[in-house]
Amino acid sequence: MIEADLFVRQALERGFGLWSGVPCSYLKPFINHVIDDPAVRYIPAVNEGDAVAIASGSHLAGIRGVAMFQNSGLGNAVNPLTSLNNTYRIPVLLIVTLRGEPGAPPDAVQHGLMGPITTAMLDVLQIPWEYFPDEESKVSEALDRAITSMNGTSLPYALVMRKGSVAKKALKSSMEIRAPKVGRRGGAFFETEANASRSDMLKAILDAAGDDVPILGTTGYTGRELYAINDRSGNFYMAGSMGCVSSIGLGISTVRSGRVIAVDGDGAILMRMGALATNGYQRPENLVHIVLDNGMHESTGGQATVSASVDLCAVAAACGYRNVFETRSPEELRDLLSQHDLSGITFIRARTIPGSPENLPRPTQRPEELSKRFAAFLQNR
Repeated sequence: MIEADLFVRQALERGFGLWSGVPCSYLKPFINHVIDDPAVRYIPAVNEGDAVAIASGSHLAGIRGVAMFQNSGLGNAVNPLTSLNNTYRIPVLLIVTLRGEPGAPPDAVQHGLMGPITTAMLDVLQIPWEYFPDEESKVSEALDRAITSMNGTSLPYALVMRKGSVAKKALKSSMEIRAPKVGRRGGAFFETEANASRSDMLKAILDAAGDDVPILGTTGYTGRELYAINDRSGNFYMAGSMGCVSSIGLGISTVRSGRVIAVDGDGAILMRMGALATNGYQRPENLVHIVLDNGMHESTGGQATVSASVDLCAVAAACGYRNVFETRSPEELRDLLSQHDLSGITFIRARTIPGSPENLPRPTQRPEELSKRFAAFLQNR
């Protein structure tokens, strides 16, 4: 195990001055360090492909770039890695975590396939790789090998990070989020602070939904809290596939009648914000898209998202959502969902405070069992 500052310092000495990434719990020490370290620049990316592109732009401008992300997001990075970095011969240093490593203790279910195929994917992408150094004496040599490869091929080089490679590091400062100063009730920002938890909002959604409305919970704590509050056959708990919950809801609402509720998160909606355009163009009358926004990637360590600077309600309205609301009150959310005349595709941004119940469980059913149960619920409505 190494200290994050040792690696970052040695990387900086070799010209790696810009870091970009998407959070993973394995990466938390790195993210915390580069946020705190004034000698390097950290840009949080909303998806892994953007992180690769940001690091590539830095390289073109004369500063070596690092893109770091979880292996579950390697697929999101395939496009720029193949059509940008390979085509234009732009080398960046990749740090890819190895969730679901074969032979390691069991991980979350969504890593079951990606863990065993991560290094094979890098091979197919023709990206040289090695395991991330877990001893201080190995850091310098690993970085030198990476630079030698990048200089020789003008292609990316990957360090595959296993669990426990980097010691924990607390965040001392906070990432500055430049939020708009002007608020307006009814469409976007207004001044009052959030005071309700994610669980409070989920309970309001369940109360308003009753027994007959399907509810999809995005990956992370949202799905797990939904499960803990009320495990019902009409619930679908996302594991992985970050940012896809509203698109699944669109598919359901297009072919089935009756209301469909897709519960998103701020980090997830930012990752695939283009889905709003498709949803708004299709305009299913029965889709309700709710974003529980606490301003952070909470399940991966509490790193800030950029949601505070984004007028998500205005984005939804511009994309064609018929009804757009913002609330910080579970009671108001329940009242909104209880309106029988709430027709047309609907977007609700519900501001929440950080925090999750202790010892939060994961569903005990296998994912394929949950999928079949949910499909039976939909098809028997």
